Amino acid sequence: MGRKWHAVAVLTITYIVATTAIGATDKGLSIAGTVAAAPDEASSLQKLASLDGTIHQHVWPPLNAGWRTVLGSFVGFFGAALGSIGGLGGGGIFVPMLTLIVGFDTKSATAMSKCMITGAAVSTVYYNLKLKHPTLNMPMIDYDLALLIQPMLMMGVSIGVICNVIFPDWLVTVLFIVLSLVTSTKAFLKGVETWKKEALIIREAAAKKSNQSGDRIEYTPSTGSDAIAETRLPSDEAVSIWKNIYWKEFGLLIFVWAAILTLQVSMNYVETCSTLYWVFSLLQIPVSAGVSIYQAVGLVQGKRVISSRANTQTSLKSHLVLICFFGVTAGVLGGLLGLGGGAIMGPLFLELGIPPQVSSATATFAMMFSSSIAVIEYYLLNRFPIPYALFFTCVAFIAAIIGQLVARKLINWLGRASFIIFVLSFMIFIGVIPLGGVGILNMKHKMVRHEYMGFQDICKSDA
Repeated sequence: MGRKWHAVAVLTITYIVATTAIGATDKGLSIAGTVAAAPDEASSLQKLASLDGTIHQHVWPPLNAGWRTVLGSFVGFFGAALGSIGGLGGGGIFVPMLTLIVGFDTKSATAMSKCMITGAAVSTVYYNLKLKHPTLNMPMIDYDLALLIQPMLMMGVSIGVICNVIFPDWLVTVLFIVLSLVTSTKAFLKGVETWKKEALIIREAAAKKSNQSGDRIEYTPSTGSDAIAETRLPSDEAVSIWKNIYWKEFGLLIFVWAAILTLQVSMNYVETCSTLYWVFSLLQIPVSAGVSIYQAVGLVQGKRVISSRANTQTSLKSHLVLICFFGVTAGVLGGLLGLGGGAIMGPLFLELGIPPQVSSATATFAMMFSSSIAVIEYYLLNRFPIPYALFFTCVAFIAAIIGQLVARKLINWLGRASFIIFVLSFMIFIGVIPLGGVGILNMKHKMVRHEYMGFQDICKSDA
């Protein structure tokens, strides 16, 4: 227990130092900008800090081969590659990159971020559709787990969009910082635990090799159980996609996606807070909750099973409500900040005993549905420039594929899958620095100007 608190303290101190550095940088930029700055040359950090909704005009820089586009592509490429490995959307990297480097306004950057998240998720899912579970005879994507959490994730996104309008910025910032620090710490500690288990597996494999010198020892990723699994070759070979998909579960996920998309799009064409607006909003609850409850009942009755878990099915029953709750929480976070939700789902799946590869693949699979809905909505609302969106989506698409290929090579070379968990923890923590830092700066500016920092009325908002 003491080590956990030490880890939290170290991460907190590092975060404070990083946000202080961002604050110092922003102060220098703002002072320099007051001398003779044109409206379109204002500090990018100040534009990102304008989270209070006072600036509504879109800032869409021209698409060219300038240093901003090149640097943004470089950062976005590595963000998408690492995000695909860890099972994160990458919004914590994309939004600051698009705002601070490329020059988009915050709302446009959020919409563009969803495009990049969708591009990376689609390529990652396509790659994983052909792979088998590292130790079991089942797909890499756990469709039963996805069917349980994806509807709640999508319902959470809808709630998060509304909360984004209602909640004051300081509350959003505080919730984001606390949640990110907790999840990144838990993921890091889980990575250390998995690393130790893998070391034990490797030592026992070496012992077997010494007793049976003629046998070849292969690596088996840790499944999360205390027992040491029998070593076997990871299932790197691709199989037929048509035979590797659970079509019933996949069909239900498509149904939820189509129903939520229809309701969300319909809300854009009715007056905010009208009767139809609330009808469309509330109808999302029975659609999402109904499918998740259907799946949960099947799991409790034993008709279905989350096979990728290492623990017993009995222990899962007490976690069903927790899984659904965190699914909604992940969606709310995505709706609030333009993130993918993997910062919640990844650590949650790992705590349930899901292997790192399966956790990453399943979280990305669920995010693909929720992020694609946001992209369609943003497109209908003209929230992003299509040429820029296509360019950065292609960058994220290619980067995610490369990230997956590199991850599989590293797993076989290192003999460990725990590095996926460390990538997850790193990406969550790195994402909180720019977004959390800018949120703190925004709160500071509002307090200095004595601006209103309370809850907003959604019926009076034009967001």
